[in-house]
Amino acid sequence: MENRAPEGDVMPTPPTQRLGTEPASSGGFISVAVLWILGALSVLVSVYAVYVLNTTAAFATYDSQLKSDALVSAALEMTAYRQQKTAALSRPSQGSFAFRLGQANVEVEFHSEMARIDLNAAPKPLLAGLFITLGARPEDAETYADRVIAWRTARTNEQDPEISTYRMSRLDYQPRGGKFPHPNELTLVRGLPPALVERVLPFVTTYSGSSQINVLDAAPEIVASLPGMTQDRLDAFLAQRQGSPNAKQLLPEPTQQFVTLESGQTFRIKVRTFDSGRIASAEVVILLFDDGDQPFAVLSWRDRSTELLGY
Repeated sequence: MENRAPEGDVMPTPPTQRLGTEPASSGGFISVAVLWILGALSVLVSVYAVYVLNTTAAFATYDSQLKSDALVSAALEMTAYRQQKTAALSRPSQGSFAFRLGQANVEVEFHSEMARIDLNAAPKPLLAGLFITLGARPEDAETYADRVIAWRTARTNEQDPEISTYRMSRLDYQPRGGKFPHPNELTLVRGLPPALVERVLPFVTTYSGSSQINVLDAAPEIVASLPGMTQDRLDAFLAQRQGSPNAKQLLPEPTQQFVTLESGQTFRIKVRTFDSGRIASAEVVILLFDDGDQPFAVLSWRDRSTELLGY
């Protein structure tokens, strides 16, 4: 016989619950939120660490550059002092020396800028001679020299034939009509082959201001560019120039008008510094002043390279 609950009474149904489980609560949500916050904080810490490292590296590089610039400046001052303690007409056109400052070693080499051909002052025979020496055909070299001179010559009006030539060549600029501010502007002169310009640049300047070249320090390529030079004359002159106080007289008389033995006031200085395992180099052109409070002025400063020494 079945046992039935009395009518009118309803037996309560017990809640179902799996064995080993707890009732749901808000604790899990809080744990997830905490984990997210910790994760975000760890990301912020990582970002800040990277920022600190990058900032430290940047300051270290900046500090190294400042030290390198200071060493180069010291080299310039010592070069100027060495040259200015000698009478202008007796100054050497080249030289080298080394010194130590703090923990750094510095090597210095200087040359008169008059040992190069000045694009703003050189006469046509010198310019054409340089182009020929560096591979141009004689007839082309004459044309190239004319174009260099035309670039630096002042223009009187917009109808100038040289200006019209640049327009007809569909160039979006005109000849400067004034001095070359830098030798690299030679790349803009119409018609000059880029490969030839690249070969020419190491032998020209815009800083000497002289129509003559110092043959005591000039590169063989520049001496070979002098009008009237032959290979035999070049070889003989290069073999004797350093030991002769009258080197100019070793050249043919028509050639002598293009040369000088003076070092001038402008010098190109190459500096190499060795400091704390770092090698840096710079090339600077300075103009010496014999009067006044300022011993020299910097005309050009180029940092050439920086590298780390491996141990």
